Amino acid sequence: MASSRAKIQPAISESVASDLAAARRVLSFASEALMTLSASLDGDFTRAIGLLLAAKGRVIVSGMGKSGHVARKIAATLSSTGTPAYFVHPAEASHGDMGAVTRHDVLLLLSWGGETAELSALITYAKRYRIPLIGIGAKPESTLMKAADVKLLLPLAPEACPMGMAPTTSTTMMISLGDAIAVALMERKGFSPDQYRDFHPGGSLGRALVRVRDLMHQGDAIPVCREDTPMSEALLAIASGRLGCVVVVDEAGALLGIVTDGDVRRHYDSGFSARKAGEVMTREPQIAAPDQLAAEALALMTERKITQLIVLDPEDAARRPAGVLHIHDCLRAGPG
Repeated sequence: MASSRAKIQPAISESVASDLAAARRVLSFASEALMTLSASLDGDFTRAIGLLLAAKGRVIVSGMGKSGHVARKIAATLSSTGTPAYFVHPAEASHGDMGAVTRHDVLLLLSWGGETAELSALITYAKRYRIPLIGIGAKPESTLMKAADVKLLLPLAPEACPMGMAPTTSTTMMISLGDAIAVALMERKGFSPDQYRDFHPGGSLGRALVRVRDLMHQGDAIPVCREDTPMSEALLAIASGRLGCVVVVDEAGALLGIVTDGDVRRHYDSGFSARKAGEVMTREPQIAAPDQLAAEALALMTERKITQLIVLDPEDAARRPAGVLHIHDCLRAGPG
């Protein structure tokens, strides 16, 4: 038994060493290739960005095989960062999907060798209708790169697989170059966090960018009363508003304070119903701005151990309440 264990242990150790060596080789090849690609970028990259910015239509991205999978990812990244893009399968393009390409679009075609037969129909279509074509590949004399209006050349780096054939280093460079294009376009367009949130409403990043104005109760949903309102009436406003509070305002509608469930509990006595809202309210309540991140508002409520914030627009000199934010609204939205 002891002898068997002794034989198994070296075998496991050898497997670990072999696996780690393979992983490090792949990452090393990719790292070196990306550094070479970064150093090789020149004015053609800027020209490609210019073509994409000038497009009145969409960016049509295409590639075959592993390049096709990368092309799908690039199209998705572009679309989610403010540049409308669409993946067209090159083989399907010859059977009707060419109709997805318009003269207002820009083609972004990927092929390491540049001789992918399935891309020929898209290349011909681009030339026939003068649709701008950006090529990503490694062979400058290839059919794709000769036809491209802008050539984004990839360095001739070795693939990491033992046979040097499976697309590994090459696809890493393609996908990274696609990310570089998307980020450069974002910065040139001034793509904002609010736009990102609009494109990612269901994702954790999108939820983290939810603003107070997206969650606050506003208009007739804000329970309000005057400073001289009897607490018997103020209690009805608290109950009907279902926010656990009533906002106290003056004749002009300017904020004076807030009466919360907590204020009611602290001041309750035998003559409570006859008292005025101004006697019970919390003056100078905690406030939030409409453009403030909901995550920040949630942190403030948690820190202060309160459940509501009055929303004031900093541009409103009259200090009229723009809304009320309840902690439950933030928790349901999940910001942060």
